[in-house]
Amino acid sequence: MTDFIKPYNDDPFVGNLSTPVSTSSFTRGLLSNLPAYRRGVTPLMRGLEIGMAHGYFLVGPFDKLGPLRNTDVALLSGFLSAVGLIIILTTCLSMYGNVSFDKEDSKDVLQTSEGWSQFTAGFLVGAVGGAGFAYLCLANIPVLQSAGLSAVS
Repeated sequence: MTDFIKPYNDDPFVGNLSTPVSTSSFTRGLLSNLPAYRRGVTPLMRGLEIGMAHGYFLVGPFDKLGPLRNTDVALLSGFLSAVGLIIILTTCLSMYGNVSFDKEDSKDVLQTSEGWSQFTAGFLVGAVGGAGFAYLCLANIPVLQSAGLSAVS
């Protein structure tokens, strides 16, 4: 077991363990392809991609598990709740960027105050768009099901 787990770069003072999972080429490749770490993509596009994914998956839990789940307005309230959470998350991202990135000499554009501001704007637009798309998909399920059944018959 000690052959597989050792200090990162053989430096015991780093406080990080090097394991076959954390230092494998598969893990490094997977993490480097996530939007937050992908090089050559503008911060706006990174925020848009991350926002779309998060916004799309926020509507469902509010719709199916929220306090209005057994009413006619469950889907609309789920959408509006998701948008409210998105606004809160965007505010938190903005506050984080204001206190974390004050120097402009970073290798990655995302780690500057201007880049983080673009990322936050992209996140807001992407998340509201993703939530809106999820709302439209869920609102039109009966229409899509009836169209699919009549096409098969």
